[in-house]
Amino acid sequence: MFKISEIKELIELLDRTSVQELELEEEGARVVIRKGGRIEASLMQAPVLMQQPQVQAAPAAQTAAAFVPAQASAPDESLHKIVSPMVGTFYSSPSPDADVYVTAGSRVNEKSVVCIIEAMKLMNELLAEVKGEIVEVLVENGQLVEYGQPLFLVRAE
Repeated sequence: MFKISEIKELIELLDRTSVQELELEEEGARVVIRKGGRIEASLMQAPVLMQQPQVQAAPAAQTAAAFVPAQASAPDESLHKIVSPMVGTFYSSPSPDADVYVTAGSRVNEKSVVCIIEAMKLMNELLAEVKGEIVEVLVENGQLVEYGQPLFLVRAE
């Protein structure tokens, strides 16, 4: 049986490639994912249809980098973590053609918007809630994030 998290991961991976359709079968469950279409899942011949989430396609340079594992850096306990307040999709800018809110080295204060988390078609601006400097952005644009997942590391003042 497929888990929702596995299906979401498959959608993200498919979106980063030129593959148009993916079909998987496992233990009597079948999932078909088509770009620009819908997800079909069936268990024991009972079809279930879900609308495919809209995910922004990454430029080619970002796509290649997305498959290279990030270097694990030693966590600095003195850094403040800005965490996701909900499950959703992380967006680093207000629109695909706009500049990102923050990058490593950006100065922020308590009222600075650092990203948008989209949940159930609602765009939620996330504030830094701390004054300091962004040391590291821990997630990529368009990535699904979990509740409590660290998104940014900030050297607080």
